[in-house]
Amino acid sequence: MRNTRVANYEDTPRDVIATGNEYVSGTLLPSHTHKRGQCLYAVAGVLTVITSEGSWVVPPRRALWIPPGMPHTVQMGGLTALRSAYLLPEVAARAGLSAHCTVLSVSPLLDALLAEAVDLPAEYPLGGRDERVMRLLVDEIAHMPSLPLSTPLPQDPRLARLCRALIHAPSLEIDIDTMAHQAGMSRRNFTRLFREQTGMSFSSWRQQACLLSALSRLARGQSVTQVAIELGYSSSSAFTAAFRRTLGAAPSHYLLPQAA
Repeated sequence: MRNTRVANYEDTPRDVIATGNEYVSGTLLPSHTHKRGQCLYAVAGVLTVITSEGSWVVPPRRALWIPPGMPHTVQMGGLTALRSAYLLPEVAARAGLSAHCTVLSVSPLLDALLAEAVDLPAEYPLGGRDERVMRLLVDEIAHMPSLPLSTPLPQDPRLARLCRALIHAPSLEIDIDTMAHQAGMSRRNFTRLFREQTGMSFSSWRQQACLLSALSRLARGQSVTQVAIELGYSSSSAFTAAFRRTLGAAPSHYLLPQAA
């Protein structure tokens, strides 16, 4: 896998290009955009990606679809190995890929296609095997089911500012009254506007933010007990139960490679 900068290849005359990179834990890629849509695959490590629309956590062996032109920051949790496929906007549109960020499952076939794609030359020959690999790669990305690993951001600037702060330092101890006061709103108006703009109650959103932060903390080697205490859960069992109830599986499910 070669370490590459996609900026060097975005104008390559190919429908799809692929790159591979490795980063140490804690690396932050500041807000940036790509002309192409990006399928960002975490081979190892946990990624936290933030845009104006929300926050997404990408566990090992999952991927994030980022539409063309979407400004985003990427934070690395743990030693991280990435593979990315970049699709021209018209190619992504033809494949029916979303106009919004989406965490995706990664099949064994998609894993193998991405591993092959990063080793192909940037201007791979057209009309042969290499081009067919890239076309199949696009089809497989479009075929992947989505995962509920995001916390949406409200559009109201006051709420968005507070939610961004909570994403960076999540805790169950931050309640509705505190948030409403900091936003300069009544509890009733805060509750109504928050649900209108995120589609979630504040308590559900806060829990989601805590649980997704937990994935990054666990990937950095923190224990379940330590994570539970830091996020405000009464016990590790309460944390695990909330995780399973909200995200459909225990934390270990998201930190281990997906079954073939």
